[in-house]
Amino acid sequence: MGDFNLDRRRFLTLGALGGGAAAAGLASASNAGAAPVKTAAKILILGAGAAGTALANRLSARLDGARITLLDPRQDHYYQPGFTLIAAGLKPAGYSVTRTADWLPRTVDWISEGAAEIDPDAKQVTTTSGKTLGYDYLIVATGIELDYDAIEGMSLDLIGADGIGSVYAGPDYAAKTWAAMDAFTDKGGTGLFTRPATEMKCAGAPLKYTFLTDDYARRKGTRGKVEIKYAAHSAALFSVPIVNEKARMLFEDRGFDVTYHHVMTAIDPGRKTASFRTPDGTTEIGFDFINVIPPMRAHDVVKNSPLSWKTGKWVGEGWVEVDKHMLRHPRFPEVFAVGDVAGVPKGKTAASVKWQVPVIEDHLVAQIAGGEGTMAYNGYTSCPLITRIGRAMLVEFDYNNNLTPSFPGIVAPLEELWISWLLKEVALKATYNAMLRGRA
Repeated sequence: MGDFNLDRRRFLTLGALGGGAAAAGLASASNAGAAPVKTAAKILILGAGAAGTALANRLSARLDGARITLLDPRQDHYYQPGFTLIAAGLKPAGYSVTRTADWLPRTVDWISEGAAEIDPDAKQVTTTSGKTLGYDYLIVATGIELDYDAIEGMSLDLIGADGIGSVYAGPDYAAKTWAAMDAFTDKGGTGLFTRPATEMKCAGAPLKYTFLTDDYARRKGTRGKVEIKYAAHSAALFSVPIVNEKARMLFEDRGFDVTYHHVMTAIDPGRKTASFRTPDGTTEIGFDFINVIPPMRAHDVVKNSPLSWKTGKWVGEGWVEVDKHMLRHPRFPEVFAVGDVAGVPKGKTAASVKWQVPVIEDHLVAQIAGGEGTMAYNGYTSCPLITRIGRAMLVEFDYNNNLTPSFPGIVAPLEELWISWLLKEVALKATYNAMLRGRA
């Protein structure tokens, strides 16, 4: 965008800040330079996403002689924080796609299959082809299931047609969503934005895309023809109270029509209506464009295993039961969970993975060596909350909803800043890639 060309001074400022972020990440690597621990332990990692890949790299460097196996059928690795940028027309679909094999160390045995059954009592996993893999230690990093089937009438082949978008579905679907949003902001009408009542990855993404759609309409001069409706699943827009209040004020300032306690249950593409469950019963809202965000849960292999939560608010969603600070299973101490699948109150972002991975490394390596780890995950979660092209708020918080800014005095967390935007658009991917390599 021509309005946001960088002058040299600002770019150098960003470079210094980005370098600081990378240095902070490198400094956070636990036991950097420590002698490898000799062991013949069999370690099985389920999932080659951000968390599984980062741990595979870190453990291969920390352990001498360990047999590390990674199980995942996906040939492509997705940089998921880029999906919003693709859906905003700022990046091509290929921006988020690399090869899984390119990130894995040679010492790790990658089996290109999925897991079909997890038996923690027998310490074994059965693959989709029927192979049985035993383990001494298991790391569950299977990510999240986008449950589109839970929305009646919704399917992936609808994305990109009849004004239906869905940023989360994948890079190609994000590109189709951009095409639909671009056409909508040309023509005008009602834009409808939703989020599910389940736990979800990057809970700020529904807000980001609402802001981006508004911004595009304003840039095109069509905002007067666009009505923006946001259906919040609860009484708030965001779970952190101070962030929720800031988002509410921005939504009000930009003229968004917000309804609360609306959970999407069905879509009728022909009639262009979405159905919602509310405290007063079912209601319908019409749309010309909609960003559908499906309910999210753990994959069935985890959900149906003994590892998932059997009591409490997450019953039915399938997240792995773990101690929220150590990320270790309370009944199976040789089992850890990391990333989206971990059943903890916060932390379904790539930035959370960056801080979860060293904790698991610390406890797992200490356990192998006969000791106890000392690191603890505090729930750190980060959301670069885009509020318009070229502006974002770098929102960071912990389990207690305390704001935990990485750059106090430089980046104000609740201000719409140019520097926060560039951290999202430029610096974040470099830090993510370093994390995959086990270096951040």
